[in-house]
This record gives sequence, C-alpha cells and structure tokens, in this order.
Amino acid sequence: MDAAQQEATARARELQRSWYGEPLGALFRRLIDDLGLNQARLAAVLGLSAPMLSQLMSGQRAKIGNPAVVQRVQALQELAGQVADGSVSAAEATDRMEEIKKTAGGSVLNNTAQQTSSTGATTVRRVVREIQSLLRSVSDAGDIIDAANTLAPTHPELAEFLRVYGAGRTADAVAHYEGHQN
Repeated sequence: MDAAQQEATARARELQRSWYGEPLGALFRRLIDDLGLNQARLAAVLGLSAPMLSQLMSGQRAKIGNPAVVQRVQALQELAGQVADGSVSAAEATDRMEEIKKTAGGSVLNNTAQQTSSTGATTVRRVVREIQSLLRSVSDAGDIIDAANTLAPTHPELAEFLRVYGAGRTADAVAHYEGHQN
C-alpha cells in the first residue's frame, strides 16, 4: 500500500470513528467474536456483500450508505450485549439474527416507536443510538459541534441536544436523557 492509500485509509477510519464511535473494522470484528460469526455470515445478516463488508472493515470505504444496514448493525450490537450479559442464549441469538436480517429498516423515527424490549418498554439506549445514527448519517461530529455553537446563542436547548446526541458518546447521551426524566 502506497502513502496515498495509507492516508486515505487512515482518513476513512477517522471518519468511521466520528460517525460510528469507532472504526468499523473493530466494531465488526467484535460482533464476529461476540456472536460467533464469520465475515460471510455477518455480511449476510447485515445485507451487505462480502466485498463491501471487507472494504468497510479495511478502511477502503468509510460510510455505510444504507440506513437499514446501520440499523441492523445497531441491532446486532444490542444483541451482542444481551448475549454477553446472559439474557439471550446462543440459540436465541441465532433466531434473533435471522429476524434482524429480515428487517428492512425504514424510518428511524417510525422504527423507534415500534421496536420495544421484551418488557414492552422502548429501550432508551436503542432510541439514543438511532438518534445518533440519524444525525451522524448527515454530518460528522465536528460539523455537528459547529452547528451547535452557531445555534447556542438563540437556541441553547437545541445546541445542547446536538452536542450530546450528535457528537457525544452513547453512554453520555443515555445518562443525559435519564437525567431529564427525573
């Protein structure tokens, strides 16, 4: 790989970090490990071709262009967490991955109202991730912060929302949301 390719790959990974919280190679490898998948199976569940998954993992491509695929990634992250904490068995995870594979995505806001946890309550973390995904699909964290700074004098609440949900970490946004519910 020549210097120009290395620079392009580094830039793509940095963009991935700003859009998705980490490079997609690290995220996808963790999903593969946590859910016992191989790359071909992960690609199939996400609805990507194997070469596209490989390009995203290696930094040859920066962005997932299909919002439905982003939603499937988020669903797999949530599932991996449930497998890790023991609330979902490996057999249940396999069934859930098939359900995730079949999801068409659709509107983030409409999907949010329909997707609920097993207790029937909307999962705050999932809603936060969907808001973040929506914001990050149109702009990177730096541009979101710039927009927040521009809005701050006249719309401080909106500026705070953009900083926390658009450019912040998921855990901080969940804590922010929960703090405003009390």
